[in-house]
Amino acid sequence: MTLRQQLDADVKTAMKSGDNLTRDTLRMILGHLKKLDVDLGRDVTDEDVLATLNGGVKTRQQSVVEFAKAGREELAAKERAEIEILRRYLPKQLGEDETRALVKKLIAELAVTSKADIGRLMKEAMARHKGLVDGKLVQKLAAELLP
Repeated sequence: MTLRQQLDADVKTAMKSGDNLTRDTLRMILGHLKKLDVDLGRDVTDEDVLATLNGGVKTRQQSVVEFAKAGREELAAKERAEIEILRRYLPKQLGEDETRALVKKLIAELAVTSKADIGRLMKEAMARHKGLVDGKLVQKLAAELLP
């Protein structure tokens, strides 16, 4: 079963169980995927679906920050709940300790010696571990570890 088929099945399950938040969140993602089908001129792949889910999480994380600044905690809570729904379909990201070990390994492997090379390190880390590491965390750890 593809990831998109899983999303479709889970929307139906949410409808039957009366879980409106899950239903609406997944419908929004499926809507984005349908638009992407048209834009690309082909059916989306699981990689496209993962990219859309990651984009949805990032957008909602930004919304949480903005709603919190504006004192709209009820809207921030809704966005957090939607993030958790979307994360069910994403691969589990590495924790800080595992990411630190990965960054140290890449620093040695790429012979990175200064903060001026963080861009090269970031590009390689994100290419090798797409979806498994948080880019902001990689950048933060690289800045800590490099002179």
